[in-house]
Amino acid sequence: MPAVPTAAPEPLDPSRAAGVDEREPGHHALPVHEPAAAELARAATRAADDLLAPPSGASDDRPAPPSGAADDRPVPPARVRLGDVVPAPERVTPVPGADFVLTPDAAIRVSGDDARAVAGQLAALLRPATGYPLPVTDATRPEPAGGITLTLAASADHGPEGYRLDVTPDGVRIEAATPAGLFHGVQTLRQLLPATIESPLPVAEHWALPGGSITDRPRFSYRGAMLDVARHFFGVPDVLRVIDHLARYKLNHLHLHLTDDQGWRIAIDSWPRLAEVGGAVEVGGGPGGHYTRDDYRRIVAYAAERHVTVVPEIDLPGHTNAALTAYGELAPDGVAPPPYTGTEVGFSYVDPTNERTYEFVADVLGEIAALTPGPWLHIGGDEAFKVRPDAYAAFVERTQRVVAATGKTVVGWHQIAPVAHAEGRVLQWWGTKGEDPVTADAVHRGARLVLSPGNHAYLDMKYAPDTPIGHDWAGMIDVRRAYDWDPGTHVAGVPADAVLGVEAPLWTESVTSRAEVEFMLFPRLPAIAELGWSPRATHDWAGFRDRLAGHGPRWAAAGMAFHRSPEIPWPAERPTPTKRQAAIPTQADHPTPSAPQTAIPTQTGPEEAPAPGPSA
Repeated sequence: MPAVPTAAPEPLDPSRAAGVDEREPGHHALPVHEPAAAELARAATRAADDLLAPPSGASDDRPAPPSGAADDRPVPPARVRLGDVVPAPERVTPVPGADFVLTPDAAIRVSGDDARAVAGQLAALLRPATGYPLPVTDATRPEPAGGITLTLAASADHGPEGYRLDVTPDGVRIEAATPAGLFHGVQTLRQLLPATIESPLPVAEHWALPGGSITDRPRFSYRGAMLDVARHFFGVPDVLRVIDHLARYKLNHLHLHLTDDQGWRIAIDSWPRLAEVGGAVEVGGGPGGHYTRDDYRRIVAYAAERHVTVVPEIDLPGHTNAALTAYGELAPDGVAPPPYTGTEVGFSYVDPTNERTYEFVADVLGEIAALTPGPWLHIGGDEAFKVRPDAYAAFVERTQRVVAATGKTVVGWHQIAPVAHAEGRVLQWWGTKGEDPVTADAVHRGARLVLSPGNHAYLDMKYAPDTPIGHDWAGMIDVRRAYDWDPGTHVAGVPADAVLGVEAPLWTESVTSRAEVEFMLFPRLPAIAELGWSPRATHDWAGFRDRLAGHGPRWAAAGMAFHRSPEIPWPAERPTPTKRQAAIPTQADHPTPSAPQTAIPTQTGPEEAPAPGPSA
């Protein structure tokens, strides 16, 4: 990504009311400098709180504004309709008067052991808010009325991730060919229940689902988001929470930007100083941190249970100051540079003429590949401004061969497009103009694309000029801009069948906490999810914004921070006794009583949530 000199805000803790460090055990707190940009973080917290709070004194009985223009007045919660799902399903067939009501004696029935894990996940989603036991049992014939049935059927013609969901007065049935399809169907079922289903505590509610059927499958096989954990480090609970957010909207890839100038975030046994030394700082001088091998395995396993594939990125040959700090022998002059805590780019690189560099590359990529069950290995390749073009091409071509030797498929930012093609390689395109003949040529030579246009999909861009965190080099990205583009036709000369999918990157130069991550993701992440999942014929801004509006109360009930965009006709929130808010203090070297503390709705992380009841 282009050079963006950005002052770094201090880390904020999104889940503690007092200034308690939430980092994983073993990541010891180091002295934290408070740069002038700490005020930016405080402003971000205040602004997020203001944007999250519903307008005061508004009536709950005002109608929704017409779909052509936004209205800053809240509108009352509406009954969920079958077509209110995000991403939009392929086909929706409502049946009026055929609603199903979930009752305390309902059970979840499965046909086949492979469906049982998904049934357990469904039960865990529904138990907290309903308070119902929802035992998981084997399906019988004929199926008894009054429950939810998950069925794996090899004959189901829904593809590897599609499903069919039927709601009748007698029960709900989800059918798919794979557990992934069932899981996506569960996310749809979740959205058809009242928004209070997201509450972590029991709610008195009429748990009705609208009658009818949905048949659904994704447009693109790759649908993802990227979290930059190198600029600011995010512990395992934060990453698991992001995975939950992806799964909620049928995104199936999490790209982890694990290394950069400011930090090396993954332990490598054969090069231990990479994490121990290279991971010791972050933007602004904070304590940094890194994932142990067990941490990384835990992230990968948690993602796999939710049918999300982790895509690890080791950025090469540039963006390597943290690695050079740990091992100066890899630097062009053989001298280790000091740690870097700023936000400039393009100044660092490993020596492409040194054989020791290639030993490093082979060892690191080999260990990462062995830890990663997914097919992808991302090598970065962007902004190596100080490497001569011929040396850069030779380095990337050799690194592509290293990746192939691990059995993985190479992914790189589109700057690697000019080099020789490697079988199956994927280019992640982050341009801002649709004309890119170099990338189009690489596609004609066999490359496929994951599209992350900087002016549509980069979720670190500001929503508007007054957004207190984020960048603006690619322009402002409000929700409509995130939604209004077509991945199938976006890059000139690239046919739709060469597009593997879409990804929404979140760079974290100015993003310091879980709450700020959520604030930048929502409500734009569902827009990217719809572009990746839904048929092109369903894309309609007016319809999307109206469907998305109903998700604000869901996020509030789940304790998620989000930007209350004025483009979206958010309904009025119904106060409930389970709604919780936790103060988020700005942490500094010497806190003072005058330090601002504002409340952003938060929720405990995945590992801190109440355990679901046992399955039968």
